[in-house]
Amino acid sequence: MDGFIAAAPERRRTLKSAIGCVGVGLHSGRRASMTLRPAPLDHGIVFRRTDLGIDIPARFDLVFDTRLCTAIALAGQPHARLGTIEHVMAALTACGIDDALIEVDGPEVPILDGSAAPFLFLIDCAGIATTAMPRRVIEVLKTVRVQESDAADAAWAALHPSATPGFEAQLGIDFPSSAIGRQSLAMRVTEAAFRAVLANARTFTLAEDVARLRAAGLALGGSLDNAVVVDGPLVLNPGGLRHPDECVRHKLLDVVGDLGLLGAPLSARFEGHRSGHALNNRLARALMADPTAWRWSDAGLLGEEISSRREPVAA
Repeated sequence: MDGFIAAAPERRRTLKSAIGCVGVGLHSGRRASMTLRPAPLDHGIVFRRTDLGIDIPARFDLVFDTRLCTAIALAGQPHARLGTIEHVMAALTACGIDDALIEVDGPEVPILDGSAAPFLFLIDCAGIATTAMPRRVIEVLKTVRVQESDAADAAWAALHPSATPGFEAQLGIDFPSSAIGRQSLAMRVTEAAFRAVLANARTFTLAEDVARLRAAGLALGGSLDNAVVVDGPLVLNPGGLRHPDECVRHKLLDVVGDLGLLGAPLSARFEGHRSGHALNNRLARALMADPTAWRWSDAGLLGEEISSRREPVAA
C-alpha cells in the first residue's frame, strides 16, 4: 500500500536504523550535518539541534519563518530555529514515516541537490519499520481556504473534503520568467507518485533575485549544484531542467512537506494558486483552528463513524 498522505499505512512507521549525511545550508552557507534516527512509538517527527541540545517538534504551530523556506523554532527561542526542513519533511511524509528523530548540528538542514530525492535515498538505505500502533488520519470535512490579499490574481490555497480516501492535489504557478511562465499540475499523491513525479524536482530562483537575496543574508549556500536558476528564457544550469514543468513539481513537493507538519496523513483535496510556504502554513493553521472542519479517522476506515473529535493544537 502506498504510504503518503494518500493511502496511508495502517500502522505507524519509523526507521530501521540511523543514517546521516553532510552538506551545506542553502541560506546560511554553513556546513550542515544531519542524522535520521528511529524513534519510539508516538514520538512524532522531532528535529534536534545537537549544537544547542534543543528538540523542536515538526509542527505547523511552531513554524517561525517562511521566507523562501520553512523554519521552525520553540516559542520564545528564535535563536534555536531550524530552517529548510520542507524537503526532508516531504520525503518522510511521502514514505509514511510517523516517528523519527532528526539531528542537525546547525541552523539549517543541508540542501543537498535541492530536491527530496537524496532524502528518499537516505530513508531507503535506513529501511522502514512498521510498528503495531494503528495510524490515524486527519479527514477534512469542509472546505478551508486562505488567500494572500484581495487582489484579483492573489495567491490562495484551499483544502476540500475528498470523495475518496487519500490526498489529491492541484497547483498552479505563474512567474514572469518565460523559462517558467504558467505551469499547473494535478495528481493523486501516493508514495509511488511522489517518487516518480515530485521527488527529484529542485528548488529554483530567478537570476535577477540572487544578488538581492544574498544582500538579505539568504541563499548564501546556493549554487547551480543545488538550485535551478532561470534568467528570462534561459535555464543557467548546465544540465537544464529535469522536467519541463520542474518548477511546479517542486512547489507541490513543498506543499507535501509543509502540510506534513500537521503531524498525520491527510485525507483531503488540495488546490492552490501561486501558493508558497507562508500560505501553506496559514492553511494548516486555519484547518486545525476550526474543529468542525476535520476529524481523526482510523487509516483504512475513512468515512466510517469510528472517529473522535479532539481540540486542535493551539496555533
